[in-house]
Amino acid sequence: MGGIDQAIQELSEEFALLPDWEERIAYVLDLARTLAPLAESERTEETRVRGCVSRVWLVSEQRDGKLHFRGDSDAHIVRGEVAMLLRIFSGRTAEEILSVDPRAVFEQLGLKEALTAQRSNGLFAMMNRIQAEARAAQSG
Repeated sequence: MGGIDQAIQELSEEFALLPDWEERIAYVLDLARTLAPLAESERTEETRVRGCVSRVWLVSEQRDGKLHFRGDSDAHIVRGEVAMLLRIFSGRTAEEILSVDPRAVFEQLGLKEALTAQRSNGLFAMMNRIQAEARAAQSG
């Protein structure tokens, strides 16, 4: 498995192959279908991501010195965004996760032009939660 930069680069290249944002959104919806749903018992207030208009849950566990994430949302397109973030951040060390600037990820993927302010805020809230989990893993 490559690093975070490689995962971001691969996603960026995949988006670049799609000629317009309608096709890119369709791709994000395809990514949503790859997510395994969380169990109802995992959809708690504790796992819920604050700052998203849609309901989003993020579960993390630490194994072999790496953080592994699973997530879900009640909105299909947001599920796709969760799938993108898991592809980038899951299976990484806390240090790797914390070395990433969420705004740089957003820019590199070309999402600034594609997402509304509300969706952008939700995506940042998810990235901030992932980084908070990484900080907790470092100190814990």
